[in-house]
Amino acid sequence: MLDEESQEIWKCRLKGRFKHLDLKTTNPIAVGDRVEMEVEAGWDDRATITGIRPRENFIARRSVHKTGHTHVLAANLDQAVLVVTLTFPKTSLGFIDRFLVTTESFRIPTLIVFNKQDLLGEEWKEVRDELVDIYSSIGYPCILTDAISGRGMDELHARLKGKKSLLSGHSGVGKSTLMNNLYPGLNLKTQEVSTYANKGVHTTTFAEMYFCGEDTYIIDSPGIKELGLAGIGPEEIS
Repeated sequence: MLDEESQEIWKCRLKGRFKHLDLKTTNPIAVGDRVEMEVEAGWDDRATITGIRPRENFIARRSVHKTGHTHVLAANLDQAVLVVTLTFPKTSLGFIDRFLVTTESFRIPTLIVFNKQDLLGEEWKEVRDELVDIYSSIGYPCILTDAISGRGMDELHARLKGKKSLLSGHSGVGKSTLMNNLYPGLNLKTQEVSTYANKGVHTTTFAEMYFCGEDTYIIDSPGIKELGLAGIGPEEIS
């Protein structure tokens, strides 16, 4: 657990069972939750979590392991940042739209980052421009980035500054590389995309929140292969 005031890391365990809004979740506590704790006797870095404060918001997906349950990706967010690539690997429009439906349902502002611009030929650049026009016209700001040349890094840094953001997307879209470019001290592990399957390899295995200075927090989440909508009925989608 990260203490937002002191930036100290605490090793914590749960006391009892916790529920949120009668949700059936696979994880009672999510990254970004604000908790109450008691320091364990004889330790200066270990504590027991005794309660979870009400969430301002959260983002969840349908659990891929437990039928009828949801998995909370993160809580108490200022914004979500969806990193997409049009090639190597390709992010489908269906995935983008499902992510936006999810963040809209939880009232979380969303920024779309079109990464790996250095890999796009002229044909793909035309597709990119069409998508940027579409998503921008309905209220989603878009940034074009390339971690190799540094394109878009200053704009992305400004968008993240002073906020708690969830960084999400498929494996291999370059989330960790972007983080290392923006905040070199993190030294996050990265891997190449598989040339055989044109798919990314998981380098982030669990969601983790990083303090990046200037009241800026980034939650780096594992790459999402599939995004099942959780708690959203057909009548809620227009």
